[in-house]
Amino acid sequence: MFKSEVKSEIGEDISILIKLDNHPWNYLCECGDASKLTVKDIQNSNAVFISHTHIDHFANFDSVFRHQIGIQRRVVICGPKGIAEQVRNRIKSYTWNLIKKGSIIYEIRELISEEKVIIYELEPPLWDLKKINETQGNVIFKDKSFEVSAVLLNHKIPTLAYKFKENDTTKIDIQASGFKGGKWVKELKETFDKQDTEAIISIEAKDYKSESLFHLLHIQKGDSVGVIMDHAANEENHSKIKNHFFECQKVFIESFYKAEDKESAITNYHSYSTMSAKVMREAKVVEAIPVHFSRKYKEDEILEIKREFDLELKNKS
Repeated sequence: MFKSEVKSEIGEDISILIKLDNHPWNYLCECGDASKLTVKDIQNSNAVFISHTHIDHFANFDSVFRHQIGIQRRVVICGPKGIAEQVRNRIKSYTWNLIKKGSIIYEIRELISEEKVIIYELEPPLWDLKKINETQGNVIFKDKSFEVSAVLLNHKIPTLAYKFKENDTTKIDIQASGFKGGKWVKELKETFDKQDTEAIISIEAKDYKSESLFHLLHIQKGDSVGVIMDHAANEENHSKIKNHFFECQKVFIESFYKAEDKESAITNYHSYSTMSAKVMREAKVVEAIPVHFSRKYKEDEILEIKREFDLELKNKS
C-alpha cells in the first residue's frame, strides 16, 4: 500500500512524497519549495516526477541535487519533453571541480508523446547529456512491486499527470486450507499465476492436483495513487484524466482557483475547485484530495476551495 504526504504548507509550492510499504525508497512528485521536505526525504528518493517546469514546480530542484550529490547511486528523473536539457542547464550553472565521476548518476526520462519515452544519462564532472535508450508506451518508471504511467495534459504547455499502480498479488487463506504454511504455498501461488492446473503440490506427505487447491487463493488488487497537477479545465484533458485514473484509490489534483474565479482558470489554463471535483467523481476515484492553490488566496479562501471541492465531490446529480 502507498503512503503519500503533501510536503508543502499552505502558501508554499507543491511537493508530494510517495512511499510503498516494505520498500526502501521514496518517490518525490514535484520540486516546489516545500518546508516539510527533509534532507533525508531527498536522499532516500529513488525517482523524481516533474509535471512541468514552471517555477512553482521546479524551484526546489537545486536543493534536491545538492543533497543527492555523493549518494553514489542512480536516481531517475521523469518529466515532459525538454526536461533533460533543463536539468542539465540547472546543474551546469554551478562549478563542480571537486565532484568525482560516480558520485551520482541521473537517468532522465522524457515522455515526448503518449507512446514514447526517451531516456538520457547525466553524471559528473562534465555533466554531458547522453541519450541511452527509447521505450514504447506510457509507463515511465517500473519497479518489481509497482509501475508509474503518465498521461500528457495541456497547460498551454505539455504537462504530465502520474499514476502509481502497485502490482496485484496472489493471497492464500491458510486457515481455510487446514494445513500449516510451508514451501507448498509458494509453489501453489506460482502454479496459480501460470494457470497450471495439472501441477502436483505436495503437502504434509500427500500429493494434490494444483487445480483442487485454487479455491484457497484470491487476487488482491494493488493500491494506486495519482498526482494531477496544472491542466486546463477542458474536455480533452478531462477525457484523458477520467480514462487514466478511473477507479484510482487516491488522487491529488490541482484546484488552483475558487469556482467564482472560473474565468481566471480558463485564461490561465488551470483547473478550479468544482471542476476538479467533478472530474474525480466521474472517474470514480475513491479518495480525491484538492491541492496546489493560487498564492493570491488567504487561508480562509483556501478552506472555501476545499469546501467547494467536497460539496461537488458528493454531488450525485
